Amino acid sequence: MPRKSSPRLTQDALDFRRRLLRWFRAHGRDLPWRRTRDPYHIAVSEFMLQQTQVSRVEGFYGRFLERFPSVHHLAAAPASAVREAWEGLGYYRRAHNLQRLAQEVAGREDGFPQEPAALRQLPGVGPYTAGAIACFAFERSAPAVDTNVERVIRRAFHPRLGRRAADARRVWATAEALVPRAGTPAWSFNQAIMELGALVCTARVAKCGECPVRGVCRTGRRASIAARGGSARMDGCPRLKPRLG
Repeated sequence: MPRKSSPRLTQDALDFRRRLLRWFRAHGRDLPWRRTRDPYHIAVSEFMLQQTQVSRVEGFYGRFLERFPSVHHLAAAPASAVREAWEGLGYYRRAHNLQRLAQEVAGREDGFPQEPAALRQLPGVGPYTAGAIACFAFERSAPAVDTNVERVIRRAFHPRLGRRAADARRVWATAEALVPRAGTPAWSFNQAIMELGALVCTARVAKCGECPVRGVCRTGRRASIAARGGSARMDGCPRLKPRLG
C-alpha cells in the first residue's frame, strides 16, 4: 500500500534528516539486529527491547535465536521453554505475546505481513512495533515512534506541544513526513533517530553540545543562545548541556 502524501518538508527538516543520517553513518552502534532483515529476528529484538536496555538485550538476543531459530520453532515450542529462555528479561507477557505472534505467522501461507496496518493485527504489535518491523525487515517507508523518537521530535520541532491525543498524532505526522520515501534511507533514518534519542537527546539530559542536529533543532538553538549568555526558555528539557567538556 503506498504511503499517503506527506506535507512538504521545510529546509530545517531536510537539513535535520541530512545531518542525522550523516552522523549515524559515523556513530551508529553495530547491534546484532541491525545486521539482518529477517522479520522474525526483527520481531524478537523489538519485543525484547520493550522496556529493556539495549545492553541487556544483546546478551539474550543471540541465545534466544539459537534455541528458537525460526518462527516455526518458536511456534511449536512448549510455553514453559519460551518462558525459561526469557528468564532474566522480565515482563513475561512479552514472551507470551511473541509466541502467539509466531503461531499466527507460522499458520499463514504468506508468512509475515509487510505493511504496518496488517502487522498491527498480530498479537502484541502496536503502532510502533508495526512500523519498526515494516521498516527494519521490509524497508517500508513507515514511521516508528518509540519514546526516544517522540522525545527527539518534540524537542526538535514541537517543544511546546502538550500531551493530548491530538498532540501525539502531530508527533506521528511529523515522523511520517521526515522518513525518506526510499527503503534503505528509511531504514537508516529510523535507526538514526532512535540512536540519537538513546545516546544524545536522552530523557535525563539533552546533550545539545554533542548533537549533530542542534543547528536545526528548536531546543538546540535555545541552548546555543543560553550558552552565549542570552536568555531562552527551555521547553521540554529537564536539563541541558550546551557545551562539551
